[in-house]
Amino acid sequence: MNKGILARKVGMTQIYDEAGRSIPVTILEAGPCTVISRRDPDKEGYQALQVGFKPAKENRLNNPQRGHFKKAGVKPLKYIRELRLDSTAEYEVGQEIKADIFAEGEFVDVTGVSKGKGFAGSIKRHGQSRGPMSHGSRYHRGPGSLGGVDAARVFKGQTLPGRMGGERVTVQKLQVIKADPEQNILLIKGAVPGPRGGLLMVKNSVKVS
Repeated sequence: MNKGILARKVGMTQIYDEAGRSIPVTILEAGPCTVISRRDPDKEGYQALQVGFKPAKENRLNNPQRGHFKKAGVKPLKYIRELRLDSTAEYEVGQEIKADIFAEGEFVDVTGVSKGKGFAGSIKRHGQSRGPMSHGSRYHRGPGSLGGVDAARVFKGQTLPGRMGGERVTVQKLQVIKADPEQNILLIKGAVPGPRGGLLMVKNSVKVS
């Protein structure tokens, strides 16, 4: 990864191209993000940028957090994440990263936490088929056979009912339709993980050289 930014999901809409075709887009409030510190390979063992997003109230921070922002000389920020970049030489502490790091037509990978859907059955969670619904089958939406007589156990990785969603998900190779640094807006073609208002990490796509 050679560039990235933190963003907040605003919602989805559609826009039209010059030919009048509808394009579904997700609106992201991307940045501005402030560089808080740099991770040095000689000192920390890896190379990364620590960035913050969205202003935070100082009275909601503990003393170590206040000291960390004071040492960096930046205002308190609500979200702090690390961006592991190939090079951090062009970045300085206190520098702002804005939406214009991405250009129209570029491809990005978007990472976020998917919507939590609670406990779900195997049909909804894994797309399994249901059993007959009539003629006294008495088997409709159950998980089906699990192990067998010889095994006498449930095999590892068996698709079963359980908690669905609420996981870290990355959607790859989404196209940037528009980048507006003045309003801190990115329009991304298609859907991205998470609910409205959810925190996202946008980085250049690994599948596009």
